[in-house]
Amino acid sequence: MPRWLPRAMVLALALFACFQLGSWAFHQLIGLLINILIAFFLALAIEPAVGRMSARGMRRGLATFLVFFAVFIAAAGFVFLLGSMLAGQIVDMVEGFPKYLDSVIHWINDTFRTELSRVEIQDSLLRSDWLRKYVQNSASGVLDISATVLGGLFKLLTIFLFSFYFAADGPRLRRALCSVLPPAKQAEVLRAWEIAVDKTGGYLYSRGLMALISGVAHYILLEILGVPYAPALAVWVGLVSQFIPTIGTYLAGALPMLIAFTINPWYALWVLGFVVIYQQFENYVLQPKLTSKTVDIHPAVAFGSVVAGTALLGAVGALIAIPAVATLQAFLGAYVKRYAVTDDPRVHGHRRSGGGQALARLRGLLRGRDTREAEDDGDAASRTSGTDDRP
Repeated sequence: MPRWLPRAMVLALALFACFQLGSWAFHQLIGLLINILIAFFLALAIEPAVGRMSARGMRRGLATFLVFFAVFIAAAGFVFLLGSMLAGQIVDMVEGFPKYLDSVIHWINDTFRTELSRVEIQDSLLRSDWLRKYVQNSASGVLDISATVLGGLFKLLTIFLFSFYFAADGPRLRRALCSVLPPAKQAEVLRAWEIAVDKTGGYLYSRGLMALISGVAHYILLEILGVPYAPALAVWVGLVSQFIPTIGTYLAGALPMLIAFTINPWYALWVLGFVVIYQQFENYVLQPKLTSKTVDIHPAVAFGSVVAGTALLGAVGALIAIPAVATLQAFLGAYVKRYAVTDDPRVHGHRRSGGGQALARLRGLLRGRDTREAEDDGDAASRTSGTDDRP
């Protein structure tokens, strides 16, 4: 056995153990890393407001607290208004449910010649095994729901704390990062940080603009149908559909449908159809154009980045994919060498003028060759016939 073989085996085993340990640690900390990533982009989003307030002499910690406090007050007020509205509508639905049930039973009896009654349906439903099992499962699942809610609150608190530190200690963080890099690399890091702030702000601006357009469009529909609380529902649809990725569209459309159902069940179908049609218009027409102008990336790149971000990180990836790709594209654009484009009609999608002449010349040559071949065949045929006529 060579002398180096035991040492190499020990080194290989140590490297494998380190890899396994690192992989285990990464999978255990993946949730924390995703929360830190969300907090970092949230800090970039509020950086312009904090920077303006800090430039006027206010401490960055106080400025960051005021920005977060304003966001919290706006979100709490919005949730309170929607909660009170939803509670009132649920009470109205519960009070009017017997009327809806009577109308459905009456339609079934007239259509299918049955003799159903609401009292019999209620008794059979209350005595059914399905309802008993559902109540038991719901009671056992209360603890799971409570754990999920507490876990969500803990994640929000973690994101808030990290984003507050990133925004309040932004200059200190940049100095600490630049202190371990040479001067040339420091300039590149600071430029990348500035680009990230600009692109994240542009992305939030585009989202806010799409939320405004969506809210106005749904407000017009709800006012035409006569659905109550149309302004609050329009704000709900605009904000939730734009700032909650993947499931935001379904959450945003469910509440207006529920409120419209209390007025007229057909109104809920109208709202559903409008939500589906508008979502297609937003995904394929409005969002790519606004994103390409505010974030300065191609609509196809924006769409592809959202799909890729969703595949990699789920809802979080869909939310931060566009500003991340825009930042990377703007940063790498300084290192791509560009040349002057030649003055060729094909660059603009036009064919060259000589292309038609060359094609015509080729067709003429082909016709001439076909003519010569036909003449040669005629001469051969005439010679053959003259030979056969001889005695």
